[in-house]
Amino acid sequence: MSLPLRPLFCLFSALLPAAPVLARDASVEARLDARGVKYVLDEDGDYKVTYSYSSEGRTQLVFVSGGTESVDGFAIREVFSPAARVADDGIDGARALALLAESRASKLGSWEIGGDILYFVIKLPDGVSAVELEQAMDIAAQTADDMEIELSGDKDDL
Repeated sequence: MSLPLRPLFCLFSALLPAAPVLARDASVEARLDARGVKYVLDEDGDYKVTYSYSSEGRTQLVFVSGGTESVDGFAIREVFSPAARVADDGIDGARALALLAESRASKLGSWEIGGDILYFVIKLPDGVSAVELEQAMDIAAQTADDMEIELSGDKDDL
């Protein structure tokens, strides 16, 4: 006895992984648009912004997470900026401890490692204003770019 073709197709298609759907967040877009911030939606659904420090001939990437996470009723959104590649830029145990100490002293944001990348990350309540979101992006970009210069000299990979 053979199965009808349509149910068989539905069975196999249900077993295939779904293609990722990038959800746009109207509240983030409205805040970025209100400040005139140019962005692109990356493959993870995050808002990617390229800062240009023309006087220094450098650029810096900053991301605003495309989603939030809930912590005891707080909707938290991350702003993050890559600063270094852990292996390539010599982030060893001593350097990691120094970054932890710097994070302790930082009033807004901290250093985190994701994969092989060192990020400066600011976690904010999602209800921050457009001005506050842009200020957090500015802080993340400048802090990460300063660390990139410190760790890698004039290299501008991130």
